[in-house]
Amino acid sequence: MSVLALDIGSSSVRAQRFDEGGNPVGELRKGSYETQDAAEVAALVRDVLGGEEPDGVSCFAHSLVAVDAEWNPLTPILGWRDTRSAAAAEWLRRRVDNDAVHARTGAYLHPSFWPAKLAWLAEAEPETWRRAERFVSFADFVAGAPETSLSMASSSGLLDLTTRDWDEELLDVLGLERERLPAIVDRPTWIDAACSNVGAGCTTRDRAALMVGTSGALRVLYESERPQPKPGLFAYLMDERRVVEGGALSDGGNLYDWLRRTLQDDGGSLAGRDPRDHGLTFLPFLGGERSTGWNPDARGTVHGLTFATTPLDLRQAAYEGVGFRFAAIAELLPDVTEVVATGGGLLHDLDWVQIMADALARPVLVSAVPEASLRGAAVSVLQRMGHEPGDAPTGEVFHPREDRAEAYRSAREDQQRLYEVLRGEQ
Repeated sequence: MSVLALDIGSSSVRAQRFDEGGNPVGELRKGSYETQDAAEVAALVRDVLGGEEPDGVSCFAHSLVAVDAEWNPLTPILGWRDTRSAAAAEWLRRRVDNDAVHARTGAYLHPSFWPAKLAWLAEAEPETWRRAERFVSFADFVAGAPETSLSMASSSGLLDLTTRDWDEELLDVLGLERERLPAIVDRPTWIDAACSNVGAGCTTRDRAALMVGTSGALRVLYESERPQPKPGLFAYLMDERRVVEGGALSDGGNLYDWLRRTLQDDGGSLAGRDPRDHGLTFLPFLGGERSTGWNPDARGTVHGLTFATTPLDLRQAAYEGVGFRFAAIAELLPDVTEVVATGGGLLHDLDWVQIMADALARPVLVSAVPEASLRGAAVSVLQRMGHEPGDAPTGEVFHPREDRAEAYRSAREDQQRLYEVLRGEQ
């Protein structure tokens, strides 16, 4: 007996079969894409599946697609990286209480989420708004029916966590009829964040998944019937009994790519260096800020540049800067004692994993699961069928270096001071 899992990522699609123990069997099917054309990406999904129907699906969160009555897409895939709705988010924050919305939905009024995107679409493309029969996630678009899962609905930022239904106040301020949104049903489709935690074996409050792919996130997954969103963090429902909570950064593997493109960096090891070696403070907001301040207008900053600054200094400061922002998230998750690292953006450079352990002041285990979100979809559907798959394997453990603790503590305080100064000016 095996199940077919599908993982739709922000730049690739993967499918594979897994046995009852949650172990991959057979060939990994994969396809990559660069377009945001919903029909083209859906065609790639079907090609990867090869005519089969998946038993469990993991899909990137927050995506929005407007469709007409014949299910033709009227918009590209509007994802979290599309920040054109920043002004619309500000418009919403002037009309409703941002903190109250976060308390109800687990999401802030931010360009990443549906409310701002819908407000922007109504203003910027009124004809598309009028023609749209439904507004759905990309996972719903691929499925071809006006239905969504609780998990996908929750990641939209438009779901009331208590009522498990679309938020009444936001529908009212948006002028959006409930009938234009998908019905919320029980289906084996989950956001990739939750699946990544399941796949990496991070399913308790004390064990967090640290994922750095294109972007980054630090998350815990636990059981709770009444989630209480914490200030600065997101909280999404995975299903009726589990919540995924944590923080997200817009800078991750994309920051690594920017460094590689921009700097004449001849490599070099960071293993023997600490923050005192370069004198830089780096705020990694090149893609704007999500957690913890959720400021889409924030920008990346490097303080302390001199003529002696080298490309290696900048790379090290950038890695540390990301680590310190994850540490700010971890501070809001006080139960976390252990972190499992996943994602190609992080694991390509184990020096960065060591820096993460030093910045977080916690052990970081390297996940030995090659496709955490894909495995998470398989494990989740197996659990629905009554099976209990085996534990997720892990590899090397990176411990915080005691002789660097004071240097990292001081450097993190420097970053926090710079963050607060610049936040006060924005």
